Amino acid sequence: MQGNPFIDFLEALKTSFLAPENRPWAYAIPVAMAVVILFFILRRIFRKRRKREIPLPPELRIELAALGEEGPPPGPPLLEFYNLPMRLAGVVLAPVGRLHELPPPEELPAVLESVLPGLDRAAERQRPLVRRWPNQVSTRGFASAFFSNLRLPDGGKGTPWSAAAGIFKHRGAPIMLGLVLRAAAPNSLGQVVINAEYEWLGCLRVKQHD
Repeated sequence: MQGNPFIDFLEALKTSFLAPENRPWAYAIPVAMAVVILFFILRRIFRKRRKREIPLPPELRIELAALGEEGPPPGPPLLEFYNLPMRLAGVVLAPVGRLHELPPPEELPAVLESVLPGLDRAAERQRPLVRRWPNQVSTRGFASAFFSNLRLPDGGKGTPWSAAAGIFKHRGAPIMLGLVLRAAAPNSLGQVVINAEYEWLGCLRVKQHD
């Protein structure tokens, strides 16, 4: 029985194409597979390296035990919070929005002076804990995060601890500020949210003289 010439031609072409001496691609396939495997291995290594290089988020929790138990020091400058003498125990600063950055740490005295005249001198004497937080979106959001990470017992009411959080401007740039304050005795002040820059002048005062 005579075969189909076209089928015979395809079979012969297939046999010739699959012969080792006629299929250089047979060596290219393992090489290509090795290249692909190497690519995925290298990509995984670089991904792990990039993950390790990502900086860790700053520590936001503020431990009261690290702030000390002392009340306000005697003599000027004397910091008052709603007319009650206080020690400035902690300061938290955060830029507002994604495009702003905090001034460098060496500008802290000028930054505090922008909040309230004399606050820089009170901080120089009382040496509060200073924390620089990441960018914040809103005053309420910052205040909530600040109070949550501070965790004053009963919100500070009935304890010597008080806190204030809000916004101010330094050289025209908005900055979030959180203050941790310690009185000589328990009081009912607690936590206060500062919604406008001028409100700092209504709750804080620095006495330069007795």
